Amino acid sequence: MQAAPSSKPDPSPATASPSIWRAPQLSARWWPVFLRNLLVWRKLAIPSLVGNIAEPLMWLVAFGYGMGALVGQVNVGSAGGGTTQVPYILFLASGSICMSAMNAASFEALYSAFSRMHVQKTWDGIMNAPVSLDNVVLAEMLWAAFKAVFTVTAILGVMLALGISHSPKLLVAWPVLLFTGVMFSSIALIFNALAKGYDFFTYYFTLVLTPMMFLSGVFFPRDQLPTVVRHVSDWLPLANAVELVRPLFMDQWPAHPLRHGLVLVVTTVVAFWTALALTRKRFRA
Repeated sequence: MQAAPSSKPDPSPATASPSIWRAPQLSARWWPVFLRNLLVWRKLAIPSLVGNIAEPLMWLVAFGYGMGALVGQVNVGSAGGGTTQVPYILFLASGSICMSAMNAASFEALYSAFSRMHVQKTWDGIMNAPVSLDNVVLAEMLWAAFKAVFTVTAILGVMLALGISHSPKLLVAWPVLLFTGVMFSSIALIFNALAKGYDFFTYYFTLVLTPMMFLSGVFFPRDQLPTVVRHVSDWLPLANAVELVRPLFMDQWPAHPLRHGLVLVVTTVVAFWTALALTRKRFRA
């Protein structure tokens, strides 16, 4: 006696769910999402600006002028292979502004993006319109990068007013800082996709951002690190951003711009692709 055929249809490639790792499907529809965030934030622009620049300026004043009076000059490698002595406050300012871009992008792509995605369900409402999840994630990444460059532009203005650096090459540092914001917002969106609550972000700040901050040459030259640790720090995203920005503050060109720039680009592409895949998986569940 033969068994009755199953009534369930066999799965086929045509009905299978698309891979979460498929190529990003992007269009200009990210712009209304970006504009929506801008219009909401505009009401809180001044308090947000004060909050974003207060901490890095306190670091700059306390360590730059306080410790700088004790340290004096710092030896920094130059493009020609030699070393250049620069005031400690200039050394600190050129590193802390990269740290500010990292922190501003990370906070926006974590706490604010998580609120819109999980708590307020803003993303669900947006996707009821003809806007795909891919474009929502892209808009969040670009919005966090905008917040970062807005912050560093204000800090850069204060640094210029204090006379820390007047190098014309700071015009080149601005797009590098913008891309630094893009990179760290892409990395932060990975943890945003994995988070179940706000407490999860503590692990990211404690285990990822804080060690990176101290190992990337923000507060002291990386030459002081043990050899193994220094080789590891060569590939840290923040360290490569600092290596690009610091010489520009010193009115010099970076020694290895292609290598440092490639690290930033590859990190950004991999991080955004991973963040998009994990966000697709979250919304599929």
